[in-house]
Amino acid sequence: MNMHTTAVMAPPAPRGMAEMQLPMVMMRDILLKTMFRKNADTVSEIAQAICLPIQVTQELVDIARDQRLLEATGTLNANSGNEMGYQLTDVGKARALDALAQSEYFGAMPVPLDVYREQVKRQSIRNIQVSRDQLTSAMGHLVLPDSLLDHLGPAVSAGRSILMYGPPGNGKSSISNGIRDALGDKVYVPRAIEYSGQVITVYDPIVHSAVEEIRDDPNALRRIKRFDTRYVCCERPTVVTGGELSLKMLDLVYNPTARTYQAPLQLKSTGGIFIVDDLGRQEEPPQALINRWIVPLEENKDILGLQSGEKFEVPFDTLVIFSTNFHPNEIFDQAALRRIFFKIKIDGPSQENFLKIFALVARKKGMPLNEPALLHLLKVKYPTIGNIYANYQPVFLIDQMIAICEFEGLPYQMSPDLIDRAWANMFVKDETIVN
Repeated sequence: MNMHTTAVMAPPAPRGMAEMQLPMVMMRDILLKTMFRKNADTVSEIAQAICLPIQVTQELVDIARDQRLLEATGTLNANSGNEMGYQLTDVGKARALDALAQSEYFGAMPVPLDVYREQVKRQSIRNIQVSRDQLTSAMGHLVLPDSLLDHLGPAVSAGRSILMYGPPGNGKSSISNGIRDALGDKVYVPRAIEYSGQVITVYDPIVHSAVEEIRDDPNALRRIKRFDTRYVCCERPTVVTGGELSLKMLDLVYNPTARTYQAPLQLKSTGGIFIVDDLGRQEEPPQALINRWIVPLEENKDILGLQSGEKFEVPFDTLVIFSTNFHPNEIFDQAALRRIFFKIKIDGPSQENFLKIFALVARKKGMPLNEPALLHLLKVKYPTIGNIYANYQPVFLIDQMIAICEFEGLPYQMSPDLIDRAWANMFVKDETIVN
Protein backbone atom coordinates (compact mmCIF):
# COMPACT_ATOMS: atom_id res chain seq x y z
CA MET A 1 0.00 0.00 0.00
CA ASN A 2 2.86 2.32 0.84
CA MET A 3 4.65 3.15 -2.38
CA HIS A 4 6.61 6.19 -1.25
CA THR A 5 8.52 4.77 1.70
CA THR A 6 11.84 3.11 1.05
CA ALA A 7 12.43 -0.27 2.65
CA VAL A 8 14.00 0.11 6.07
CA MET A 9 17.58 -1.11 6.26
CA ALA A 10 17.69 -4.32 8.27
CA PRO A 11 20.13 -4.56 11.20
CA PRO A 12 23.16 -6.57 10.02
CA ALA A 13 23.86 -9.81 11.88
CA PRO A 14 27.07 -9.80 13.98
CA ARG A 15 29.87 -11.74 12.30
CA GLY A 16 31.93 -12.55 15.34
CA MET A 17 32.32 -12.07 19.08
CA ALA A 18 34.30 -8.87 18.48
CA GLU A 19 31.19 -7.20 17.02
CA MET A 20 28.90 -8.07 19.94
CA GLN A 21 29.87 -5.14 22.24
CA LEU A 22 28.38 -6.95 25.26
CA PRO A 23 30.18 -7.92 28.50
CA MET A 24 31.75 -11.36 27.93
CA VAL A 25 30.53 -12.71 31.30
CA MET A 26 26.98 -11.64 30.49
CA MET A 27 27.03 -13.43 27.11
CA ARG A 28 28.53 -16.57 28.60
CA ASP A 29 25.97 -16.60 31.43
CA ILE A 30 23.02 -16.13 29.03
CA LEU A 31 24.39 -19.06 27.01
CA LEU A 32 24.57 -21.29 30.13
CA LYS A 33 21.15 -20.21 31.47
CA THR A 34 19.53 -20.81 28.06
CA MET A 35 21.06 -24.28 27.68
CA PHE A 36 19.97 -25.09 31.24
CA ARG A 37 16.40 -23.80 30.83
CA LYS A 38 15.76 -24.96 27.26
CA ASN A 39 17.72 -28.20 27.18
CA ALA A 40 19.37 -27.04 23.96
CA ASP A 41 22.37 -29.23 23.23
CA THR A 42 23.58 -28.56 19.67
CA VAL A 43 25.08 -25.33 18.33
CA SER A 44 22.22 -24.81 15.84
CA GLU A 45 19.59 -25.25 18.61
CA ILE A 46 21.51 -22.91 20.92
CA ALA A 47 21.99 -20.36 18.08
CA GLN A 48 18.24 -20.31 17.48
CA ALA A 49 17.50 -19.91 21.21
CA ILE A 50 19.93 -17.04 21.77
CA CYS A 51 19.22 -15.47 18.32
CA LEU A 52 22.84 -15.36 17.16
CA PRO A 53 24.46 -16.64 13.96
CA ILE A 54 25.93 -20.13 14.18
CA GLN A 55 29.57 -18.99 13.89
CA VAL A 56 29.18 -16.51 16.78
CA THR A 57 27.40 -19.14 18.89
CA GLN A 58 30.21 -21.61 18.19
CA GLU A 59 32.79 -19.05 19.39
CA LEU A 60 30.79 -18.61 22.59
CA VAL A 61 30.48 -22.37 23.10
CA ASP A 62 34.25 -22.75 22.63
CA ILE A 63 34.94 -20.08 25.27
CA ALA A 64 32.62 -21.86 27.74
CA ARG A 65 34.37 -25.17 26.96
CA ASP A 66 37.79 -23.60 27.63
CA GLN A 67 36.42 -22.49 31.02
CA ARG A 68 35.29 -26.11 31.69
CA LEU A 69 31.64 -24.99 31.89
CA LEU A 70 30.59 -27.08 28.87
CA GLU A 71 31.74 -30.40 27.51
CA ALA A 72 31.09 -32.24 24.26
CA THR A 73 28.88 -35.26 24.85
CA GLY A 74 30.87 -37.21 22.27
CA THR A 75 27.65 -38.24 20.51
CA LEU A 76 26.57 -36.85 17.17
CA ASN A 77 22.94 -35.82 17.26
CA ALA A 78 21.27 -37.73 14.42
CA ASN A 79 18.19 -35.47 14.50
CA SER A 80 20.14 -32.35 13.67
CA GLY A 81 22.39 -33.22 10.79
CA ASN A 82 24.89 -35.19 12.88
CA GLU A 83 25.90 -32.16 14.93
CA MET A 84 28.07 -32.47 17.98
CA GLY A 85 26.10 -32.39 21.24
CA TYR A 86 27.14 -30.27 24.25
CA GLN A 87 26.14 -30.36 27.89
CA LEU A 88 26.81 -28.30 31.03
CA THR A 89 29.52 -29.70 33.31
CA ASP A 90 28.84 -29.75 37.07
CA VAL A 91 30.74 -26.46 37.35
CA GLY A 92 28.68 -25.14 34.41
CA LYS A 93 25.39 -26.16 36.12
CA ALA A 94 26.45 -24.44 39.34
CA ARG A 95 27.39 -21.31 37.34
CA ALA A 96 24.02 -21.40 35.47
CA LEU A 97 22.08 -21.62 38.78
CA ASP A 98 24.16 -18.83 40.26
CA ALA A 99 23.56 -16.66 37.18
CA LEU A 100 19.78 -17.41 37.30
CA ALA A 101 19.76 -16.25 40.92
CA GLN A 102 21.23 -12.93 39.75
CA SER A 103 18.86 -12.55 36.79
CA GLU A 104 16.24 -14.94 35.40
CA TYR A 105 16.80 -13.60 31.88
CA PHE A 106 17.73 -16.19 29.23
CA GLY A 107 17.09 -16.61 25.50
CA ALA A 108 17.73 -13.88 22.93
CA MET A 109 21.05 -12.11 23.46
CA PRO A 110 20.29 -8.42 24.11
CA VAL A 111 21.30 -5.67 21.68
CA PRO A 112 23.62 -3.04 23.27
CA LEU A 113 21.85 0.31 23.57
CA ASP A 114 24.42 2.04 21.33
CA VAL A 115 23.93 -0.55 18.57
CA TYR A 116 20.14 -0.17 18.87
CA ARG A 117 20.51 3.64 18.52
CA GLU A 118 22.02 3.13 15.06
CA GLN A 119 19.05 0.98 14.00
CA VAL A 120 16.59 3.60 15.30
CA LYS A 121 18.27 6.16 13.00
CA ARG A 122 17.98 3.81 10.03
CA GLN A 123 14.23 3.36 10.54
CA SER A 124 13.31 6.74 12.02
CA ILE A 125 9.67 7.83 11.85
CA ARG A 126 11.10 11.16 10.67
CA ASN A 127 12.41 9.55 7.48
CA ILE A 128 8.87 8.81 6.33
CA GLN A 129 7.21 10.88 3.64
CA VAL A 130 3.46 10.34 3.53
CA SER A 131 1.75 11.50 0.34
CA ARG A 132 -1.78 12.91 0.10
CA ASP A 133 -2.84 9.72 -1.74
CA GLN A 134 -1.59 7.47 1.05
CA LEU A 135 -3.32 9.52 3.72
CA THR A 136 -6.56 9.72 1.70
CA SER A 137 -6.64 5.96 1.10
CA ALA A 138 -5.89 5.21 4.79
CA MET A 139 -8.73 7.58 5.80
CA GLY A 140 -10.98 6.33 2.98
CA HIS A 141 -13.70 5.09 5.33
CA LEU A 142 -14.00 8.52 6.99
CA VAL A 143 -15.86 11.54 5.60
CA LEU A 144 -13.41 14.38 6.28
CA PRO A 145 -13.16 17.95 5.00
CA ASP A 146 -10.25 18.44 2.54
CA SER A 147 -8.81 21.18 4.76
CA LEU A 148 -8.21 18.57 7.49
CA LEU A 149 -5.89 16.52 5.25
CA ASP A 150 -4.10 19.78 4.32
CA HIS A 151 -3.12 20.09 8.00
CA LEU A 152 -2.63 16.41 8.82
CA GLY A 153 -0.34 15.53 5.89
CA PRO A 154 2.57 17.85 6.77
CA ALA A 155 2.20 16.95 10.47
CA VAL A 156 2.55 13.21 9.82
CA SER A 157 5.41 13.66 7.33
CA ALA A 158 7.31 15.83 9.83
CA GLY A 159 7.05 13.02 12.42
CA ARG A 160 6.51 15.69 15.07
CA SER A 161 3.91 15.97 17.83
CA ILE A 162 0.26 16.62 16.94
CA LEU A 163 -2.55 17.89 19.18
CA MET A 164 -6.04 17.12 17.89
CA TYR A 165 -8.79 18.90 19.75
CA GLY A 166 -12.49 19.46 19.33
CA PRO A 167 -15.90 18.25 20.51
CA PRO A 168 -16.27 14.52 21.37
CA GLY A 169 -17.64 11.99 18.92
CA ASN A 170 -16.00 13.38 15.79
CA GLY A 171 -13.50 10.64 15.08
CA LYS A 172 -10.25 11.89 16.62
CA SER A 173 -9.44 8.27 17.52
CA SER A 174 -10.36 7.01 14.01
CA ILE A 175 -8.14 9.69 12.48
CA SER A 176 -5.24 8.61 14.74
CA ASN A 177 -5.73 5.03 13.54
CA GLY A 178 -5.86 6.22 9.92
CA ILE A 179 -2.50 7.94 10.39
CA ARG A 180 -1.08 4.66 11.68
CA ASP A 181 -2.42 2.78 8.62
CA ALA A 182 -0.89 5.36 6.26
CA LEU A 183 2.64 4.59 7.53
CA GLY A 184 2.53 1.11 6.11
CA ASP A 185 6.19 0.01 6.23
CA LYS A 186 8.11 -2.19 8.65
CA VAL A 187 10.64 -1.68 11.45
CA TYR A 188 12.94 -3.95 13.43
CA VAL A 189 12.18 -4.18 17.16
CA PRO A 190 14.86 -5.62 19.49
CA ARG A 191 13.72 -8.48 21.73
CA ALA A 192 15.85 -6.92 24.48
CA ILE A 193 18.44 -4.19 24.85
CA GLU A 194 21.39 -3.97 27.24
CA TYR A 195 22.65 -0.98 29.15
CA SER A 196 25.27 -1.10 31.89
CA GLY A 197 24.93 -4.88 32.26
CA GLN A 198 21.12 -4.63 32.72
CA VAL A 199 18.63 -6.28 30.36
CA ILE A 200 15.57 -4.31 29.23
CA THR A 201 12.97 -6.28 27.26
CA VAL A 202 11.40 -4.28 24.42
CA TYR A 203 9.53 -6.58 22.02
CA ASP A 204 5.97 -7.05 23.28
CA PRO A 205 3.48 -9.12 21.25
CA ILE A 206 0.64 -6.99 22.66
CA VAL A 207 2.12 -3.82 21.13
CA HIS A 208 4.09 -5.22 18.18
CA SER A 209 2.67 -7.13 15.20
CA ALA A 210 5.43 -9.37 13.93
CA VAL A 211 5.68 -9.92 10.17
CA GLU A 212 6.25 -13.50 9.04
CA GLU A 213 9.85 -13.83 7.90
CA ILE A 214 11.28 -16.62 5.73
CA ARG A 215 12.97 -19.02 8.15
CA ASP A 216 16.62 -19.47 7.43
CA ASP A 217 17.54 -23.07 6.68
CA PRO A 218 21.19 -23.59 7.70
CA ASN A 219 21.41 -26.56 5.28
CA ALA A 220 20.08 -24.69 2.23
CA LEU A 221 22.57 -24.23 -0.61
CA ARG A 222 21.65 -20.61 -1.21
CA ARG A 223 21.60 -18.68 2.02
CA ILE A 224 19.09 -15.84 2.12
CA LYS A 225 20.45 -12.55 3.34
CA ARG A 226 20.28 -12.68 7.14
CA PHE A 227 19.37 -9.84 9.41
CA ASP A 228 20.18 -9.80 13.10
CA THR A 229 17.55 -12.16 14.57
CA ARG A 230 17.84 -10.48 17.96
CA TYR A 231 15.30 -8.16 16.33
CA VAL A 232 11.74 -8.96 15.22
CA CYS A 233 10.51 -7.45 11.95
CA CYS A 234 7.20 -5.70 12.79
CA GLU A 235 4.63 -3.25 11.50
CA ARG A 236 5.40 0.25 12.80
CA PRO A 237 4.03 0.06 16.35
CA THR A 238 1.07 1.99 17.73
CA VAL A 239 0.52 2.45 21.45
CA VAL A 240 -2.85 3.86 22.44
CA THR A 241 -3.41 5.11 25.97
CA GLY A 242 -6.40 6.93 27.37
CA GLY A 243 -7.65 8.01 30.76
CA GLU A 244 -5.51 5.30 32.42
CA LEU A 245 -2.20 6.93 31.43
CA SER A 246 -0.08 7.92 34.43
CA LEU A 247 3.45 9.33 34.67
CA LYS A 248 4.58 6.06 36.29
CA MET A 249 3.71 4.18 33.08
CA LEU A 250 6.47 6.17 31.31
CA ASP A 251 9.20 4.73 33.58
CA LEU A 252 11.15 1.49 33.25
CA VAL A 253 9.29 -1.38 34.90
CA TYR A 254 11.53 -3.48 37.13
CA ASN A 255 10.63 -7.10 37.74
CA PRO A 256 12.20 -7.96 41.13
CA THR A 257 11.74 -11.72 40.63
CA ALA A 258 13.36 -11.94 37.19
CA ARG A 259 15.66 -8.98 38.00
CA THR A 260 15.13 -7.55 34.54
CA TYR A 261 13.48 -4.40 33.25
CA GLN A 262 10.63 -3.95 30.82
CA ALA A 263 10.65 -0.99 28.43
CA PRO A 264 8.02 1.68 29.11
CA LEU A 265 5.29 2.36 26.56
CA GLN A 266 7.03 5.21 24.75
CA LEU A 267 10.16 3.07 24.19
CA LYS A 268 8.01 0.22 22.84
CA SER A 269 6.43 2.69 20.40
CA THR A 270 9.83 3.69 18.91
CA GLY A 271 9.56 4.09 15.14
CA GLY A 272 5.78 4.33 15.40
CA ILE A 273 2.97 6.28 17.00
CA PHE A 274 2.08 6.99 20.62
CA ILE A 275 -1.53 8.15 20.98
CA VAL A 276 -2.66 9.86 24.16
CA ASP A 277 -6.43 9.77 23.81
CA ASP A 278 -8.84 11.72 26.01
CA LEU A 279 -6.15 14.06 27.35
CA GLY A 280 -7.56 15.79 30.41
CA ARG A 281 -9.28 12.63 31.72
CA GLN A 282 -6.13 11.27 33.40
CA GLU A 283 -5.51 11.54 37.15
CA GLU A 284 -2.43 13.64 36.41
CA PRO A 285 -3.09 17.15 35.06
CA PRO A 286 -2.42 17.43 31.29
CA GLN A 287 0.24 20.06 31.98
CA ALA A 288 2.23 17.51 34.06
CA LEU A 289 1.96 14.90 31.29
CA ILE A 290 3.14 17.38 28.67
CA ASN A 291 6.02 18.54 30.90
CA ARG A 292 7.18 14.88 31.05
CA TRP A 293 7.31 14.80 27.21
CA ILE A 294 8.97 18.19 26.64
CA VAL A 295 12.61 17.02 26.51
CA PRO A 296 11.82 13.91 24.43
CA LEU A 297 9.74 15.92 21.93
CA GLU A 298 12.40 18.59 21.51
CA GLU A 299 15.58 16.56 21.67
CA ASN A 300 14.51 13.15 20.29
CA LYS A 301 15.80 11.42 23.40
CA ASP A 302 14.25 10.29 26.65
CA ILE A 303 15.82 9.81 30.08
CA LEU A 304 15.11 6.61 32.01
CA GLY A 305 16.33 5.49 35.43
CA LEU A 306 17.56 2.13 36.78
CA GLN A 307 16.80 0.80 40.27
CA SER A 308 20.24 2.01 41.33
CA GLY A 309 19.16 5.57 40.56
CA GLU A 310 21.45 5.77 37.52
CA LYS A 311 19.87 7.77 34.67
CA PHE A 312 20.60 7.15 31.00
CA GLU A 313 19.43 8.32 27.58
CA VAL A 314 17.40 6.26 25.11
CA PRO A 315 16.28 7.30 21.63
CA PHE A 316 12.85 8.93 21.41
CA ASP A 317 11.63 8.41 17.88
CA THR A 318 7.86 8.49 18.04
CA LEU A 319 5.06 10.48 16.48
CA VAL A 320 3.08 11.59 19.54
CA ILE A 321 -0.59 12.36 18.96
CA PHE A 322 -2.49 14.04 21.79
CA SER A 323 -6.24 14.07 21.44
CA THR A 324 -8.58 16.03 23.69
CA ASN A 325 -12.17 17.26 23.94
CA PHE A 326 -10.99 20.37 25.83
CA HIS A 327 -9.82 23.61 24.29
CA PRO A 328 -5.98 23.63 24.46
CA ASN A 329 -5.96 26.94 26.37
CA GLU A 330 -8.01 25.31 29.15
CA ILE A 331 -5.47 22.58 29.85
CA PHE A 332 -2.04 23.93 28.84
CA ASP A 333 0.03 27.01 29.39
CA GLN A 334 1.51 28.80 26.37
CA ALA A 335 4.99 27.29 26.89
CA ALA A 336 3.55 23.77 26.63
CA LEU A 337 1.49 24.68 23.56
CA ARG A 338 4.60 26.03 21.83
CA ARG A 339 6.24 22.64 22.35
CA ILE A 340 3.49 20.82 20.42
CA PHE A 341 4.36 21.27 16.79
CA PHE A 342 0.96 20.91 15.10
CA LYS A 343 -2.43 21.85 16.58
CA ILE A 344 -5.38 20.64 14.54
CA LYS A 345 -9.03 21.30 15.36
CA ILE A 346 -11.34 18.39 14.54
CA ASP A 347 -14.81 19.87 14.23
CA GLY A 348 -18.17 18.25 13.76
CA PRO A 349 -19.23 17.72 10.13
CA SER A 350 -21.06 20.30 8.02
CA GLN A 351 -24.72 19.51 7.27
CA GLU A 352 -23.64 18.26 3.84
CA ASN A 353 -20.98 15.91 5.27
CA PHE A 354 -23.40 14.81 8.01
CA LEU A 355 -25.86 13.70 5.30
CA LYS A 356 -23.05 11.91 3.43
CA ILE A 357 -22.13 9.98 6.60
CA PHE A 358 -25.81 9.28 7.33
CA ALA A 359 -26.35 7.87 3.81
CA LEU A 360 -23.16 5.76 3.98
CA VAL A 361 -24.09 4.27 7.37
CA ALA A 362 -27.69 3.61 6.26
CA ARG A 363 -26.50 1.80 3.13
CA LYS A 364 -24.00 -0.27 5.10
CA LYS A 365 -26.65 -1.31 7.63
CA GLY A 366 -29.41 -1.97 5.07
CA MET A 367 -31.65 0.90 6.22
CA PRO A 368 -33.60 2.59 3.36
CA LEU A 369 -33.46 6.41 3.41
CA ASN A 370 -36.76 8.28 3.79
CA GLU A 371 -37.11 11.91 2.78
CA PRO A 372 -39.83 12.98 5.30
CA ALA A 373 -37.76 11.36 8.11
CA LEU A 374 -34.57 13.20 7.04
CA LEU A 375 -36.39 16.53 6.73
CA HIS A 376 -37.88 16.01 10.18
CA LEU A 377 -34.38 15.30 11.55
CA LEU A 378 -32.79 18.38 9.95
CA LYS A 379 -35.66 20.88 10.28
CA VAL A 380 -37.24 19.85 13.61
CA LYS A 381 -34.67 18.00 15.68
CA TYR A 382 -31.27 19.61 14.97
CA PRO A 383 -32.48 23.21 15.52
CA THR A 384 -33.21 22.18 19.16
CA ILE A 385 -29.43 21.69 19.68
CA GLY A 386 -28.26 24.67 17.62
CA ASN A 387 -27.69 22.56 14.45
CA ILE A 388 -24.47 21.08 15.86
CA TYR A 389 -23.67 17.82 14.06
CA ALA A 390 -21.26 15.13 15.26
CA ASN A 391 -19.78 12.17 13.37
CA TYR A 392 -21.05 9.60 15.87
CA GLN A 393 -24.71 10.63 15.52
CA PRO A 394 -25.65 8.89 12.22
CA VAL A 395 -24.48 5.49 13.56
CA PHE A 396 -26.27 6.10 16.87
CA LEU A 397 -29.60 7.15 15.32
CA ILE A 398 -29.65 4.39 12.69
CA ASP A 399 -28.72 1.69 15.26
CA GLN A 400 -31.55 2.92 17.50
CA MET A 401 -34.10 2.75 14.64
CA ILE A 402 -32.88 -0.75 13.72
CA ALA A 403 -33.31 -1.88 17.36
CA ILE A 404 -36.89 -0.47 17.42
CA CYS A 405 -37.77 -2.12 14.07
CA GLU A 406 -36.41 -5.47 15.25
CA PHE A 407 -38.34 -5.22 18.51
CA GLU A 408 -41.61 -4.24 16.77
CA GLY A 409 -41.13 -6.90 14.07
CA LEU A 410 -41.02 -4.26 11.31
CA PRO A 411 -38.86 -4.27 8.17
CA TYR A 412 -36.00 -1.74 8.52
CA GLN A 413 -37.41 1.73 7.92
CA MET A 414 -37.11 5.32 9.10
CA SER A 415 -39.97 7.73 9.76
CA PRO A 416 -40.41 11.00 11.70
CA ASP A 417 -41.84 8.95 14.59
CA LEU A 418 -38.84 6.56 14.65
CA ILE A 419 -36.47 9.55 14.42
CA ASP A 420 -38.18 11.01 17.52
CA ARG A 421 -37.80 7.75 19.44
CA ALA A 422 -34.11 7.38 18.46
CA TRP A 423 -33.41 11.05 19.26
CA ALA A 424 -34.88 10.64 22.75
CA ASN A 425 -32.10 8.12 23.52
CA MET A 426 -29.32 10.31 22.17
CA PHE A 427 -29.88 13.10 24.67
CA VAL A 428 -30.99 12.73 28.26
CA LYS A 429 -33.61 15.30 29.21
CA ASP A 430 -32.49 17.70 31.94
CA GLU A 431 -34.68 17.10 34.98
CA THR A 432 -34.37 16.91 38.72
CA ILE A 433 -34.71 13.42 40.15
CA VAL A 434 -36.32 13.39 43.55
CA ASN A 435 -34.61 10.91 45.84
